[in-house]
Amino acid sequence: MAESPFWNPKTETMPREELRRLQGHRLARAVERAYAGSAFHRRLFDEHGVTPGDIRGYDDLVKLPFTTRDAWMDSQAANLPYGEMLLRPAESAIRYHTTSGTTGRMPLRVLDGRTDWKWIAECWCYAFHGFGIRPHDIVFFAFSYGTFIGFWGAHYACEKMGCLVLPSGNMTTQGRVELIEQMGATVVCATPTYALRLAQEARDMGIDLPGGSVKRLILSGEPAGSIPASKRLIEEQWGAKAADTAGMTEIGTIMMFESENQPGGCHILEDHFIEEVIDPETGRSLDYGEQGERVVTSFGRSSLPLIRYRTRDLVIKVPHTTSSCGRTWDLYDGGIRGRVDDMLLIRGTNVYPRAVEAIVREYPAVDEFQIYLWTKDGIRDEIAVRCEVRAGFEDQWDAVARRLREDLSSNTEGLGFDVERVGAGTLPRFELKARRVLDDRVVKGS
Repeated sequence: MAESPFWNPKTETMPREELRRLQGHRLARAVERAYAGSAFHRRLFDEHGVTPGDIRGYDDLVKLPFTTRDAWMDSQAANLPYGEMLLRPAESAIRYHTTSGTTGRMPLRVLDGRTDWKWIAECWCYAFHGFGIRPHDIVFFAFSYGTFIGFWGAHYACEKMGCLVLPSGNMTTQGRVELIEQMGATVVCATPTYALRLAQEARDMGIDLPGGSVKRLILSGEPAGSIPASKRLIEEQWGAKAADTAGMTEIGTIMMFESENQPGGCHILEDHFIEEVIDPETGRSLDYGEQGERVVTSFGRSSLPLIRYRTRDLVIKVPHTTSSCGRTWDLYDGGIRGRVDDMLLIRGTNVYPRAVEAIVREYPAVDEFQIYLWTKDGIRDEIAVRCEVRAGFEDQWDAVARRLREDLSSNTEGLGFDVERVGAGTLPRFELKARRVLDDRVVKGS
């Protein structure tokens, strides 16, 4: 009998009408629990005149108010350390995690109980199994295991599946490359940026990654994992297939993953989440094919309800038929495309870091890059892309820089970019989410 490509065949191939009924049932239960146990949600619902009895199915979702990060942080600041979101006493928790701190005034703090961690691992199993990873695999985690939730759930998912897990803790990049080679790892989990950093280190050490044991990479933590040029570069340097995933500390786990047939987008775990796409300015619901802000409602975390949470992530939802894998779950085309608040305004022109990366990664001569903003003569904003040149391309750099400058300008309404060469190894490397924008402008956002 052929092995199923689905971790949970029943829900992953469920007819859409039946899936909507399942989501509606779980939504009603989630709202009831939140109203009864969370002071934050009870107050929010009361302010908008909504009661649990008003929510009977999927179509009632729009009656519920949005939850925002700012409101959550305000609650946390006023009621340290966790705010009023929790459904259960803090004493019942077994795990403490925080957001990465890349956005917001402070990291959000979350707690999880035993049942939460079983669910968190279960969601990650969908992704690993769906990308062809099986119990015989040896999975390496390029992750430092701090309070940021990162790949914690993925680690436990691999143990649940029966894989041999290789945690790398606080090892150096060189030490990690050596362990991957020594142990014959078949799967590597990392941020896209750090996957490229590992490949660079392997080249410097004379290790042939494409000829090695790694066959699959699980990428998460950055929109770069869904940028075709970045992903293609990672696959070329590793000689392996790469899958994009995305999750959030706020929901505790991943909410989307790329299947093995690599359809150019990520399936949403629609048996555990409801994902909406809205206009970030008006809150209006958007249709398939329209870019907007993703809003998530989660069913699985028993200690922390998350209902219509505005993520600030930019996405484009497309129908499940976009993929040929057989799942009936819709997809986000191109994964997470950036964030609503990532946009840079340079002399009246909108610039998105993800769009810049998509262009830069088309140039093999660029080993690493950084977007640098400054104010010239105190009055004029300027933008530059600082580049480290890959070994072997030094003599070609002047011509490459000229083409890159023209490419960037033609894709941003003629905005002038400087393209600067910097010394090898001078730009920062990141194990977690990359921070590639350095903004030294006198007046930000001018």
